[in-house]
Amino acid sequence: MWLKYGIDENGTLVNISDVTKGKTSLKCPYCDCKLTAKKGKIKEHHFAHTKQTCRPVLTREFPVLPLYDNFDIHLSSKDFQQLKLLWKEYGSAYYFISPDLVPSGLIRAGLLQKNISTFPYQYEFTNLGKIPIGALELMLFNEVQEPLLLKKLLKLELAVEHALHKNAPDLDYIFTDLKLYCAQFKRILSCRLYFLEIYTNQDTLHKIGVTQRPISERLAEIKIDLLAHYQSVDDIKVLGTWEHRGNVELYFKHRYRDFNYPIGNLTEYYKFQTEDVKIVLGDLQQMKPKVLNSVEIDLLKVANERINVKM
Repeated sequence: MWLKYGIDENGTLVNISDVTKGKTSLKCPYCDCKLTAKKGKIKEHHFAHTKQTCRPVLTREFPVLPLYDNFDIHLSSKDFQQLKLLWKEYGSAYYFISPDLVPSGLIRAGLLQKNISTFPYQYEFTNLGKIPIGALELMLFNEVQEPLLLKKLLKLELAVEHALHKNAPDLDYIFTDLKLYCAQFKRILSCRLYFLEIYTNQDTLHKIGVTQRPISERLAEIKIDLLAHYQSVDDIKVLGTWEHRGNVELYFKHRYRDFNYPIGNLTEYYKFQTEDVKIVLGDLQQMKPKVLNSVEIDLLKVANERINVKM
């Protein structure tokens, strides 16, 4: 698992996407050694130690946001292939599934459930089970993911309290786990999701993305990026924006991956037919406005203090 955050001179956690590649002045949140930003075209962007990698980074499983950038629910390759086949043959057509076709691993993972209205009973996909194949609507995706985000935050906070009470030898590492998770959680809550329609001299494109800045600033950058590939960018329409929905961007890419249209190293662009655009926009617009709960409000207010605390 890759290290995605380093600490700057002010003690603030900085994401890998916010720095240029190469040696940085940032330090490892676990051991305080300097980091190098690895931002190539093959491996996932991450920080590496400029010198020898510390033990926590080699041995710890970094806390990540549930269902943020991993949608296979940690299934084995065999179970994942079986899930896709069941969806193709049954789920996509709203057919029930006979028990003798259902692997026990998919039931234990909560991806399939009994339909008690049928006799003899048969199985159907749960909302969670639709996520690995990108079949769950964005509105329902939020309903599945949001409780998991809060549950993991609570688990990490309790782990810190327990380590403090026991004066555990790895207290600093456990606290750093909480800091990293809070930074990731704050980041998605701070982001505005946007969906654009772009007219160039050759193509009509669509783009999904997130930003913490005014959308006008982002549009100016997008136009510059595209002018390296097109003679002109005639118009950019903002079809919608959604506050505090940074959690949705990567699932959108997963759900609509068949329509992805890479342009050089630009990967957030899509080509949809007119009818497809209506479906996609409807999917986005059905999402309920994100109303921050008290835990999330507190997280946004005090996250910086949390990550600056010295144990």
